[in-house]
Amino acid sequence: MWMHRLAALPPEIRQYLIVTGNYWAFTLTDGALRMLVVLHFHGLGYSPLEIALLFLFYEVFGVITNLVGGWLGAHLGLNKTMNIGLALQVLALAMLLVPAAWLTVLWVMAAQALSGVAKDLNKMSAKSSIKLLVPADAQGQLYQWVALLTGSKNALKGCGFFLGGALLSLAGFRAAVLLMALGLALVWLFSVLSLKRDLGRAKHKPKFREIFSKSPAINALSAARMFLFGARDVWFVVALPVYLASRLGWDHGWVGSFLALWVIGYGLVQGLAPRLTGRQRGQVPDGRHALGWALPLALVPWAIALALQAGLYPAASLVAGLLVFGVLFAINSSLHSYLIVSYAGADGVSLDVGFYYMANAMGRLLGTVLSGWVYQQYGLEACLWVSGGFILLAALMSTRLPRHATE
Repeated sequence: MWMHRLAALPPEIRQYLIVTGNYWAFTLTDGALRMLVVLHFHGLGYSPLEIALLFLFYEVFGVITNLVGGWLGAHLGLNKTMNIGLALQVLALAMLLVPAAWLTVLWVMAAQALSGVAKDLNKMSAKSSIKLLVPADAQGQLYQWVALLTGSKNALKGCGFFLGGALLSLAGFRAAVLLMALGLALVWLFSVLSLKRDLGRAKHKPKFREIFSKSPAINALSAARMFLFGARDVWFVVALPVYLASRLGWDHGWVGSFLALWVIGYGLVQGLAPRLTGRQRGQVPDGRHALGWALPLALVPWAIALALQAGLYPAASLVAGLLVFGVLFAINSSLHSYLIVSYAGADGVSLDVGFYYMANAMGRLLGTVLSGWVYQQYGLEACLWVSGGFILLAALMSTRLPRHATE
């Protein structure tokens, strides 16, 4: 029945729903896989920093994939790069089905590297596709669709954390991975049969050297994005969960549940970003909005750091500060996600979007490495001071973004 209803929809709506469904399914398994790996290797006695290093290749290959993936998308079409991403994630899951004795650190890092390639191919394809499914003069609709896709993705990633923990408890590591691999394989098969064949294929085939953007606006936005996500991950990836467990005495179930709920809430706010930033008044964001929302965000990690250094109700200060940070960060992230799709050229859109998400992955990589090193050397407060500094750099980059001519 639902297949007939899907077929009856306008072509652009149908393609948007298929792209979004693919992205949702992938994101659910990505979040669940991360939680499975964290909890399974924690049970084997790995330290939090050692577990974080298992994801190092995931981030490194995300940088490479975004840079090259945009070029591939322009040559092959976004339907193919999205389906390749789904297939690689199935393969990454299958790599974890080997006997337990084979699950060495290097093997798991290789599987995570493959998953990183898959994730960024899928994300680049999904974000680029929306540009091609919305009329050029419907910027308000474009903002809304990008916000819904981005917000729902992050909410589902939080749900994936819960799913991974539940599957590990109920079925065990191997069975959980097998169930996810089979489910995603079915999604891949449906996508191969349903996605438009020439979606996103550039009429002008770009040369490989064109993977680097020549647009000043995209370069400035990419730099802002790198510092923005570095500012989040420098305290969120390693420092925060280790601090909650070691300094505040939270057990691992509490830590995992709290972070999962934070990611879900963060995703919901992203979906509401158009309402919060003036979409209801007919406004769409520009560089002025990116700057205006970045500045107050910089104050939040510094305020948390001051509260922790003063010993002012550490648990309450940290939780409250994280909630405020999540709301403001979600709005900043959603603004950036709209602006890159808006700035990108329609022909070969994946080149611009891929370059931008390469910077995003660089920020995550920088933040992940610094999160472990700065926390180990100087503590959570130092991570928070670095976070605020990175956000100020993102704000500085935002001053170079275009503004609407009427403002």
